[in-house]
Amino acid sequence: MKDEFFYLGTLTRPFGLKGELCAFFDTDNPERYTQLDALFLDLDGEKIPYTVEHIAYRGNNQFVIKFDGIGPNECREFAQVELYLPLSQLPPLDGNRFYFHEVIGFTVIDERLGEIGTCQDFLEVSNNPIMQVNHNGTEILIPASQQFVTQVDRENRILHVSTPEGLVEIYLQ
Repeated sequence: MKDEFFYLGTLTRPFGLKGELCAFFDTDNPERYTQLDALFLDLDGEKIPYTVEHIAYRGNNQFVIKFDGIGPNECREFAQVELYLPLSQLPPLDGNRFYFHEVIGFTVIDERLGEIGTCQDFLEVSNNPIMQVNHNGTEILIPASQQFVTQVDRENRILHVSTPEGLVEIYLQ
């Protein structure tokens, strides 16, 4: 069920006396999320939908949100709760930009070495995502940056990469 959602942000603290909450949205385009009807709150590992009565963008990825069913007395209980949306609400990407979940299972082809394996997953290491590629049972790690991923072929489910000499070979020795 976790894979059906994407992390949007976190409720940070109560706001005012009307049962509103401050939230931080971890996104490059927070303006896209000013018309939400509902959000999923992660309560004890379960994604629970809550109807949004109103939402106001305050700049710097900060929002004030009023949820149906959360009154002034309950607000403190929701501080630091993570917010999620269904994957279906992610805006589509094109060109060489991609969401990690959409390319898992894609064939990875290096411009020098040819087919090197299948994209299995991604590791988040200090804001430097790393693609895990399965090459006949051997894991190959490739930085998932535009410097290395040169083309995303969604139609044929292929990621084209350009790795520096030695990066892939070190895993295959």
